[in-house]
Amino acid sequence: MWTQVKSYLRFLSKSTNEHGVHSPFVFDLVTKCFYDRSDYPEYTTLGNYRKSLLQNHKTISVTDFGAGSRVFKSNERKVSDIAKNAGISAKRAELLFRISRYFKPETILEIGTSLGLATSALALGNSSAKVISLEGCANTASEAKRQLEKSGISNAEITVDEFESGLNRLSDKKFDLIYFDGNHQKDATLRYFETLLKTASNDSVWIFDDIHWSEGMTEAWEIIKKHPKVTVAIDTFQWGFVFFRKEQEKEDFVIRA
Repeated sequence: MWTQVKSYLRFLSKSTNEHGVHSPFVFDLVTKCFYDRSDYPEYTTLGNYRKSLLQNHKTISVTDFGAGSRVFKSNERKVSDIAKNAGISAKRAELLFRISRYFKPETILEIGTSLGLATSALALGNSSAKVISLEGCANTASEAKRQLEKSGISNAEITVDEFESGLNRLSDKKFDLIYFDGNHQKDATLRYFETLLKTASNDSVWIFDDIHWSEGMTEAWEIIKKHPKVTVAIDTFQWGFVFFRKEQEKEDFVIRA
């Protein structure tokens, strides 16, 4: 926890808003997407999705393949507790929806479905997109599939597979947006990055969750943003964005989102 506090204090000292951004690409992203205050009707669907999970007190057995949980002491967990403590926040879900809406990716890969809160946001952001979400735990994937169907979200496909094998199987495909939200360990995150690097195009959008979750994750983020193929990196504290736009000079931003 102290590591996160120190990281956040450093973030606050370095971060800026749109007034400190001189890249037109990043300025538009911040002003037209990050700071978009529109009340989209899809927010109601996202809210109902979350509400339904919070009212689901069914207990399931969860298999953790990554760094594990700082909240749960047992693998027997209520769906409502997972949604409350481990799922993406309502604010972050709305931002993820806006990101999907802004970039209009045709193909989206999510690494780590959990209960599908982020999956639903990505899918609703562009209803014509094809979303593939990898989840290692069959029981949480089953709950996510049920909730997506109940919410009328049909453009998301959940695949139950360990991340390593799943990503190796998908590494010959092209994805316009990839959301990394699984494992949260330095070495695994870097392996996923390297495995999928050949799928990146000039317009790819990659989002890494919990980049300051631990010292190891911060180290992974530093390595990723310095990679020669990465031209634009944005640190919003919880998320790290990377872009591969060859027409831009290499820049690194710290932005409050």
